[in-house]
Amino acid sequence: MKKIKIKVNGKIKRISENTRLSDLIKSLKIPIKKVAIELNQEIIDKKKLKNVKIQNGDKIEIVHFIGGG
Repeated sequence: MKKIKIKVNGKIKRISENTRLSDLIKSLKIPIKKVAIELNQEIIDKKKLKNVKIQNGDKIEIVHFIGGG
């Protein structure tokens, strides 16, 4: 299977060509309810993660929400 290069939070990562955003989040073991996901500077609706196929060169930022007061 062909690999593509993407950037996740500033780090280069190689993933399989037909990876969906939901698969990437699962593989990184990130709790989906506690993050915001940005793909190429556009916030992605969590309901649409399964529909978004990652492309070569994509830049993904995953921001964790931190509670406090």
